[in-house]
Amino acid sequence: MNLLIENSQTDLAYQKAILSSVSRTFALTIPLLPPIIEKVVGNTYLLCRIVDTIEDAAELTPEAKKNLSALFLDVVLERAPVESFVEPCLDALKNYSNHDELDLIDHTPTVLRILHTCSSHDQGAVSRCVSIMSEGMSRFHGRQTEAGLKDLSEFEDYCYVVAGVVGELLTSIFRHYSPQFSKNIQGHENLAIAFGQALQMTNILKDSPEDRARGVSWKPANLSQLDLLQIAYQKLSDSLTYILLIPKEEVGMRRFCLLAFGLAVLTLDKLAAGDHFERQEDIKLSRNTVWLFYGFTKIAAGSNGLIKSFFYLWGSPLRKLKAKQ
Repeated sequence: MNLLIENSQTDLAYQKAILSSVSRTFALTIPLLPPIIEKVVGNTYLLCRIVDTIEDAAELTPEAKKNLSALFLDVVLERAPVESFVEPCLDALKNYSNHDELDLIDHTPTVLRILHTCSSHDQGAVSRCVSIMSEGMSRFHGRQTEAGLKDLSEFEDYCYVVAGVVGELLTSIFRHYSPQFSKNIQGHENLAIAFGQALQMTNILKDSPEDRARGVSWKPANLSQLDLLQIAYQKLSDSLTYILLIPKEEVGMRRFCLLAFGLAVLTLDKLAAGDHFERQEDIKLSRNTVWLFYGFTKIAAGSNGLIKSFFYLWGSPLRKLKAKQ
């Protein structure tokens, strides 16, 4: 028994360490959650990160990406042994430059062991999320072109399979542990999708200079930057409503969502107020800005008024764009 506990603690220590290596943002937000939720959300992020790593590997063909994604899904759903994915994936990515992400893939067995210590409800929610993301992203493997996605419908579909489904996962987990939130969100489940999509749209706009440099665009070809900022503003408005449905006493859940939401607002505010950006570094928020907002969430999480005021003030450039529609 002691050995099992020790192994479990070692696994969780790895999860925490690798999370900070592969994502500074989520390493900041996820620990805000209550411990039992932190474990499963952190675990889900790492599983999704593996899917993203396959997606981001420029040296792989669309067919190779599709095959690796299918292998990974089989492993997550326990339809195949973990070795059937890890070894072929590491071999395919032998020239991949991000060593932290390669280390994560190498530790897929560790990540899955942690998943299997979660409740059956949470395991089911995670499996659904990874299934939709993996299968959904496989549909887009061959659509990484300089021209971008076809239209708004395809753009929103992409944002759903990459992030909207994560909003659904969070909602499933949150309502399982908070009866009051479960009651509040009843009939408003689509807000969870908007919350995830808003964050993904922000990432697409923020990363567009880097994507453009490698000949890729995830923007819809028939919409302008102004159009996309207006759409993102509406998604953020829905995200605000979503956050306010989380009970005030659920401080960790509120801060987790508020921090991700707030950083998206500040990023899009910068894009809306500024000129055309040529470099991703010009768009990124400074470390001081991130930490100042992190501190603000400690105060604002318990106040609907402060959260609304923040969005009103810092969303002003976005709101003005929306008024131009």
